[in-house]
Amino acid sequence: MILKVVTLFLAAMAVLAMFGKLRLPGGKGLRKTGQAKCPKCGRHRIGKGPCPCSGKRKVNRS
Repeated sequence: MILKVVTLFLAAMAVLAMFGKLRLPGGKGLRKTGQAKCPKCGRHRIGKGPCPCSGKRKVNRS
């Protein structure tokens, strides 16, 4: 019984992995447009609006 549950779980995970790698044609993402990060501060951009840094300098956090 447990072997059957584990097998079904692994099969479901494999199906989800296949759908996760699926790319729809014509879809535009931030990586394709080259704007995944703000060129001024280096933050990841979410959406199409301007970055909230409004031109501040990048902070070195090392």
